[in-house]
Amino acid sequence: MRKIAICNQKGGVAKTTSAINIASYLALKGKKTLLIDLDPQANATSGVGVDKRTIQHSIYNVLHEHINIEQAIRDTEIEYLSVIPSNINLTGAEVELVNVMGREYRLKKALNEMKVPFDYVIIDCPPSLGLLTINGLTATDSIIIPIQCEYYALEGLAQLMNTVKLIRDNLNDRLQVEGVLLTMADQRTKLTKEVIGEVQKFFGNKVYKTIIPRTIKLTEAPGFGKPIPLYDPTSLGAKKYEDVTNEILGIYSESKNEETTEDTGKTEEQHGKEVGERA
Repeated sequence: MRKIAICNQKGGVAKTTSAINIASYLALKGKKTLLIDLDPQANATSGVGVDKRTIQHSIYNVLHEHINIEQAIRDTEIEYLSVIPSNINLTGAEVELVNVMGREYRLKKALNEMKVPFDYVIIDCPPSLGLLTINGLTATDSIIIPIQCEYYALEGLAQLMNTVKLIRDNLNDRLQVEGVLLTMADQRTKLTKEVIGEVQKFFGNKVYKTIIPRTIKLTEAPGFGKPIPLYDPTSLGAKKYEDVTNEILGIYSESKNEETTEDTGKTEEQHGKEVGERA
């Protein structure tokens, strides 16, 4: 079971859109996939067609009440895609868990006890570096960092990379950066090209070749409670998310799993620090 968290503490970077559509394409390619909505906004939940008002058990119940994680799993329209939904109750989880023993390991423990087999677990983390995100990073094998092709794209990355280092050193020594996904790109603008160049310069071969464009169809799909392959499978956004999913499926080569990038030989933490200084 391969566990990947989609994480960036900056909001509006297509983090949830990426989590939904990568999970959907993994499932459509025959990989049994579990999408975990760890964000109190619950957009990943509604984005795969689950009505937040009808949820009996959510990720909140798993983390706070310690119910069996399998009780919270819901099916979706896509055959091999399941979801553990979120709802507004998760808002108070960080405060309620603050004095709980082993609070950082709640999600990891629940996944370790899960009997239902999955090929992939995709975790949609909230846009913050609080206890919920720490639970996600402690439970996962690697993270995908979506970066919006906009002016403030690199802001806060140093803090995120420092958090990754702290989690790796203290809670999860397996944690690595799976890849960096450029999103919401408008190739007509000079700014987009500059941001792409900066990100590629600092993260080297960690950056996916596929760049997600800014498209109307990707914006519309969540309003209909459908991932892009169900809403409009022939759209450009659908093609690009399928392409990046193919990259993920073929990403586990030796060069991709190295702690340094091919271009500069610098560590992930050095990259994050330099990116933050540049931003």
